[in-house]
Amino acid sequence: MLRTVWAVVREGKIELLENIPLLEGTTLLVTLMPDEDEQQFWLNVSDRSLAEVWENTEDDIYAELL
Repeated sequence: MLRTVWAVVREGKIELLENIPLLEGTTLLVTLMPDEDEQQFWLNVSDRSLAEVWENTEDDIYAELL
């Protein structure tokens, strides 16, 4: 079963932020999150792109059909 959990690095060791029992030798896949500045940049860019796609008058006809 795949499960995603939050963790932090403290004193060079990865610590889970949830209490999850893991068996010795459990294989983990670790994804490094970008720092907050980079993450905020990508959130801002994606917000603008989504706004261009979703906020347009051409789609108003679909709202009327609902």
